[in-house]
Amino acid sequence: MARPGSEHPTELELEILKVLWDDSPLPVREVRARLETKAGRPLSHSSVITMLNIMYRKGFVSRKKEGKSFLFSPKLMKKTVTGGIMEDVLSRVFDGSSSELVLNLLETVDLDQAELAEIRKLITRKAKEQKQ
Repeated sequence: MARPGSEHPTELELEILKVLWDDSPLPVREVRARLETKAGRPLSHSSVITMLNIMYRKGFVSRKKEGKSFLFSPKLMKKTVTGGIMEDVLSRVFDGSSSELVLNLLETVDLDQAELAEIRKLITRKAKEQKQ
């Protein structure tokens, strides 16, 4: 039985998007090489072609014919994808409570001083924006 569709990329689709967000357009062989370097696991050329074609049909990537091969680029912006995933997690896991999500992050992730300072700065900026 097929898995129900999702508006969010699967784990492998997200890895492919990360490669393409870093550098694009790329041919299949380059996407595959970078995936193997990042993931540390071998992937067949045909598996990567299949995934890219599925992503093309879903509207996640675009492709342009160049010679005998296609060059792939992301159609989705990183901010759009991450925002959608975060909204889904916020809704499904934290019942819409942003404070619970942030509290969980602070309690479960080992943040260094620089990351904590950056989070403080972002919260302060957001609070100032809301006052205006």
